[in-house]
Amino acid sequence: MTREAIDRLVSHNIRPSAQRISIMGYLLTHRTHPTVDAIYNDLVKNMPTLSKTTIYNTLKLLEEHDAIIELTIDKKTAHYDGMTEPHSHFMCKSCGKIIDMPLQKVDQDQTSHDFIIDEAEVYYKGYCCDCMAKRN
Repeated sequence: MTREAIDRLVSHNIRPSAQRISIMGYLLTHRTHPTVDAIYNDLVKNMPTLSKTTIYNTLKLLEEHDAIIELTIDKKTAHYDGMTEPHSHFMCKSCGKIIDMPLQKVDQDQTSHDFIIDEAEVYYKGYCCDCMAKRN
């Protein structure tokens, strides 16, 4: 995964450093749309000198260079996604889990208009199957 993280950084004109490689690698392997706290709590175990400030600054840099996506689906906390290909997200209103979803055809087919869409944020909210089972 280290090679993939380095390649992602370099392809987005970001100079690799130990912290950047670790954070990028984490986002590529943890498809759970983690928060800053989750990233920090997992990475600090192996990088005791890592700070939350470094994580915030690195995530901002990665997002500015389009290497990751910052999700604002949860109005209280930012989540981060290493998958930058077009897709939408579903968030469970009960447990907060965020799930990747393919874009619907209507979202993808915009060729008949006289504009170009180069960015979209499509969020769905409801209840995941685990939480629905608990409710029934």
